Amino acid sequence: MADATTSNDVLTFELVSPERKLMSGTAYRVTIPGVEGDFGVLAGHASVLSTVRMGVVEILESASAAPVRIFITGGFADVTPVNCTLLAEEAVNVNDLDAAKLEQDIRNLSDDLSVAKDAFEKSKLQRRLDVTRAKLKAVAA
Repeated sequence: MADATTSNDVLTFELVSPERKLMSGTAYRVTIPGVEGDFGVLAGHASVLSTVRMGVVEILESASAAPVRIFITGGFADVTPVNCTLLAEEAVNVNDLDAAKLEQDIRNLSDDLSVAKDAFEKSKLQRRLDVTRAKLKAVAA
């Protein structure tokens, strides 16, 4: 079946992190890891402002396109019937992640955590370990 996407079927999508704007353009559908569960956004979606948890955002540029998968560590989503803006704490394309490097990082962080004595240091290392594990899970999915 031919792709029936028209200008009425798409919304403007932007994904921004503190470092840079990762994406800006149109999207047919965006799936976002909200704190209360994943939610999909299509053109005409009700307006909503949501906190976003760590996970993978999937962007379909057309109804028949393969999804672009972006790992984020959290942030906020601002959705209107014609726009979806995602402000992410940290964001990286899943295709840019290296499973072998992430596995090594997990081993190193686990070792560092096992010898850390200060509670603040332990907390920082645990957060980095959690993010790295989530990135590895995103690559494996």
